[in-house]
Amino acid sequence: MKGQRRHPGCQSLPGWRRLCYVAAMKIALLQINPVIGELAANSRKIVDGCARAAVAGCQLAILPELALSGYPPRDLLERPAFRAEHQQALEELVGGITDIGVLCGAFVAHPEADRGLANAALLFAEGRILATVAKRLLPNYDVFDECRYFQPGPPVVPCRFQGCNLGITICEDVWNATGSTADHQRGGLTPAYGCDPVGELVAAAGDQEIDLLVNIAASPFTVGKHAFREKMLAGIANRYRLPVALVNQVGGQDSLVFDGGSLALAEDGHPLVRAARFAEDLVVFDLDNKKGSDPFSPSFSPSAGDEKGEIMAALELGTRDYVHKCGFARVVIGLSGGIDSALTAAVAARALGPEQVLGVAMPSPYSAAASLEDARALAANLGIAFAELPIATVRDTFLATLAPLLGEVTGELPDQNIQARIRGTLLMAIANQQGRLLLATGNKSELAVGYCTLYGDMCGALAVLADVYKTVVYELADWLNRERELIPARTITRPPSAELAPEQRDDNELPPYGILDPILQAHLEEQLPAAAIVQRGYEPAVVADVIRRVRLNEYKRQQAPPALKITARAFGVGRRYPIAANYIERISP
Repeated sequence: MKGQRRHPGCQSLPGWRRLCYVAAMKIALLQINPVIGELAANSRKIVDGCARAAVAGCQLAILPELALSGYPPRDLLERPAFRAEHQQALEELVGGITDIGVLCGAFVAHPEADRGLANAALLFAEGRILATVAKRLLPNYDVFDECRYFQPGPPVVPCRFQGCNLGITICEDVWNATGSTADHQRGGLTPAYGCDPVGELVAAAGDQEIDLLVNIAASPFTVGKHAFREKMLAGIANRYRLPVALVNQVGGQDSLVFDGGSLALAEDGHPLVRAARFAEDLVVFDLDNKKGSDPFSPSFSPSAGDEKGEIMAALELGTRDYVHKCGFARVVIGLSGGIDSALTAAVAARALGPEQVLGVAMPSPYSAAASLEDARALAANLGIAFAELPIATVRDTFLATLAPLLGEVTGELPDQNIQARIRGTLLMAIANQQGRLLLATGNKSELAVGYCTLYGDMCGALAVLADVYKTVVYELADWLNRERELIPARTITRPPSAELAPEQRDDNELPPYGILDPILQAHLEEQLPAAAIVQRGYEPAVVADVIRRVRLNEYKRQQAPPALKITARAFGVGRRYPIAANYIERISP
């Protein structure tokens, strides 16, 4: 190895000292899917993975950020009982793994007294903690709120393990690395941190060069982020001429999806080994010989450049884990014969198995015969159970009950919303009686402009497509049908309609989705001023109306079910806009 410098907190144990100068170090990247707060199960997962790594001949196993508690634990960190149980589980974990060194994420008391908690990486072996490294950069934007719970760690120096100098960082610490273009990827969201942990580590090493830069992470998925992250890490490897290893969490957690994709890169940035995406995995690389292997790798990862496959994998993993981690196995979905409910049903069938999915058609007096036919054909194609519950009689009863107060409401907005809410009530009754979760089917375009009904089609425990624009919904449907027809062709080609009033069509009430979606993307994700959106060629009145609708419907979105996040700017916990506000963005002075 390159140097003999020892960090004060990294004393080697007697049992390991004889191994300090082995010719090679095999390292396992252990990519796991923890359940937040399920400490015993997470510990078993870590122990089992480390045992497999030891059998593979590894001297060190590296796990993700906050691997023991799961990420993000949020306000569980404020519960004294949870903190105490986590500490006990951590001590048992450290004492229970004796045949391999471990680098694992966990929260601990801050290394500086009376400073609360630190988000840390712990290096331990043979029952003792050799080093504790606290996260330096705490993200506090979008879905992240780490400053609420943690204090930033002090500067660190490399830790020595088996004659190897490890430069240990945690997730965000590498996103501010000198020369990184993270700001471009984050859409300008990244704060201007006052330090560069990677640069400081390299400088602190001095003549005792770092042998491996390690980053343990819980980095959520967004479209295109994986490729950018690998490019950024390759840039760090090239800049400092260091091999780099990243271990990322995998799995769904509420709205967030973690895609894994752990990897090791040589000092010139080329990959030594890559773990699977959207699945647990264990891959091994040899630090000295610069070789990698994946003896336990699962079979699936989206192919490079397959953006639609990547999105589908994220939606499936997010749906599966949300349902299972909430203690359910089965779901119910309202099938309208339209493309949104069709895609939601397809995601659910792929995620949970078709035998766990029930599709329910609820035709109204305004439903076209083709809609019911297509809903039935979809269920047959997917192999899911199907039921039909017409709502005309129930609607008539509602209208008759309201008539003394409201008079005739047929065809008016109350009538449309009554139909949607009848459907929501029926679906919730089925969910309650059969122990299913109800999946909402609305897309991001509709949710953005409020083209949806509170307590109606917005009912559900999870909104699978609520971060997927309508135009992307069509693209995903085509992707699904690339080998055989799963979603009926007519569902894709028919003009979309809520079918809550005579001759109703989406494009009679909204701009065409080919115009609406680019405006929404520019406004929501790029944060462009209205005038800049107009300069892209859109009509000022259309831009103004779209932005107005977004503003007026914040109250609906804040009552919506959790939405699986796939874009850099999703509705949900990362969006913090007031409801009772009246700021109007003007197109011209």
